[in-house]
Amino acid sequence: MQWFNLEDNVNLLGLIGAIAIVLATVFVVSRLVGQMKVAKPDAELSEHSWDGIGEYKNPVPLGWAIVYAICIVWALWYMIAGYPVNSYSQIGEYNEEVAAANAKFEKSFANPDAKTLHAMGESVFLVQCSSCHGITGDGINGKAADLSKWGSEEGIFDTIMNGSKGLEYPMGEMPAGMADEEGAKAIAAYIAKEISGIKKTKNENLVASGKELFATCAACHGEDGKGMEGNSPDLSKYGTAEFVEDVLQRGKKGAIGTMPKFSDGRLNALQQKAVGEYVISLSKGE
Repeated sequence: MQWFNLEDNVNLLGLIGAIAIVLATVFVVSRLVGQMKVAKPDAELSEHSWDGIGEYKNPVPLGWAIVYAICIVWALWYMIAGYPVNSYSQIGEYNEEVAAANAKFEKSFANPDAKTLHAMGESVFLVQCSSCHGITGDGINGKAADLSKWGSEEGIFDTIMNGSKGLEYPMGEMPAGMADEEGAKAIAAYIAKEISGIKKTKNENLVASGKELFATCAACHGEDGKGMEGNSPDLSKYGTAEFVEDVLQRGKKGAIGTMPKFSDGRLNALQQKAVGEYVISLSKGE
């Protein structure tokens, strides 16, 4: 360890400060010791007396006052210009490294193909999401949301029957039992085919009746299903990565805790998109 490295501002300032303290101490002590040897018959005594022994009223030594003032000036200079504010910062270095890594990441993955995006999404999912949703995204036996249904017609049916909780929208949470089983199948078919990004359904014969029953849903989602300008989830994005990205940015309360908002910097926009693409692929069995 090169503790006597004068090219390092910390060592240099510390050495200068130590020398200044030693010199000031020697000067002040020598002055006081010299004054102790000089009799002061005319000096003013304090009002206190101990067995006839008085005590001089000694003003603050000039040397001490000067050193005290110098120390204040030194401390202000040191904090503002000398080292902490104007020199090395471990946090600053970390932020610079993160910024450089993000710039490199964005450059490397400026235009990823579908295969790369899927692989990236899977990697992030396994690190950030699998601890709650399971490696396969099935929710670990109902402990968390079953993502293997997200983006599918089955997922819409399940939401109509069981409700949707946890997402913060002005309209509030969607309660369970918005329709009976047959009605839920019809509404799910209509949303899947005509509104969502799925654009197909297993129950073509139920689309017409589902459109009529959708009037109950339109009160919150709007007649076009787009969520009435953010007051409820935009169903036109359902079945696409954008729907998952919206959940990642909003966070969600669940049965085993609260999923954090991933817009806090832990995932950048591309990583969120990749996770969205991967989660949607789970419902397709990819």
